[in-house]
Amino acid sequence: MTSTLNITPLEEWLPAGGSPLVIAGPCSAESEQQVMETAVALAAFPQVRVFRAGIWKPRTRPGAFEGVGIAGLKWLRRVKQETGLMVTVEVANPKHVEEALDHGIDILWIGARTTVNPFAVQEIAEALAGHDIPVMIKNPLNPDLKTWMGAIERLNQAGLTRLVAVHRGFSFFNRTPYRNAPMWEIPIELKRLAPNLPILVDPSHICGNRELIPATIQKALDLEMNGLMVESHINPSKALTDKNQQVTPSQLADILSKLVVRRESGGVDFENKLEALRSEIDKLDEELIDILARRMNVVQEIGAYKKANKITILQLKRWNQLTRDRIEAGIKMGLSREFILKLLESVHEEGIQRQIDVMNTDEP
Repeated sequence: MTSTLNITPLEEWLPAGGSPLVIAGPCSAESEQQVMETAVALAAFPQVRVFRAGIWKPRTRPGAFEGVGIAGLKWLRRVKQETGLMVTVEVANPKHVEEALDHGIDILWIGARTTVNPFAVQEIAEALAGHDIPVMIKNPLNPDLKTWMGAIERLNQAGLTRLVAVHRGFSFFNRTPYRNAPMWEIPIELKRLAPNLPILVDPSHICGNRELIPATIQKALDLEMNGLMVESHINPSKALTDKNQQVTPSQLADILSKLVVRRESGGVDFENKLEALRSEIDKLDEELIDILARRMNVVQEIGAYKKANKITILQLKRWNQLTRDRIEAGIKMGLSREFILKLLESVHEEGIQRQIDVMNTDEP
């Protein structure tokens, strides 16, 4: 899967400001007063260039607060006029698109629940055809890079070039401290496949807990993400939606003031040292690949021996003991349990497949 996206660089259409780029505002627009007070407070910080607020809220069950609707668009228009901030809202269907365009919204975003549905994305793309407006696309709920890329491609094919991906984490069955598992490897792979596509990080939805937000933002910057989309409410304790993951404007300012913004490159001495270390890694990787290849050769011999003696492939007792021993050894060497387990599972899966292939080979 490679990218042929036609993307207009972020700096060509977004006004200049402080670093990092921040899009901020409440999860939901609740009242004109709440929206204006939050916007005025956020506009004081140069990093904040766009004000966000949800007005159509996709709730899991009926009866919950589902947004103020069109009334919120009028409040956002006032934010734009009185603070100079650009404004953005989530759209989930062509009617939302029509209303947002009519009210002069600067940027649209497509939420995770919509991204996962190619039919809905296609309808939005067709509604936007001929309109030169930026669109941000959040990742789907499930960790599916193809679906995320597909949504971006549909919009690009409709003629939209001012596109931005937003990483908001993924629903995952394993319990973690996060509301949505970060799975950083997925946005990193998206960056590799589409290097000209800006990627913002939504730490509010990743964390679900404001206490985790500072570290997550720092991680995003360390991974060279292009900016942040943070939920900020003038009084989070009284928010109608997602109160635990919102920060006040002053809390956001404090978080931003403590960030370490790292350079992408250093001086000559730094580059020389870095190149030497990378060369060492290259040699180690070659050794690692050679060891894995030799291991698989032994696995195939084991498969042939089992086949000759009519023994089953999977030896669960052996696998469980091996896993315990290898994890214990890895931890003693400073490796994490999760990393060792993931590595062992990948190697084991390949080994099982090699033995299956041997079992299915016709006798010579």
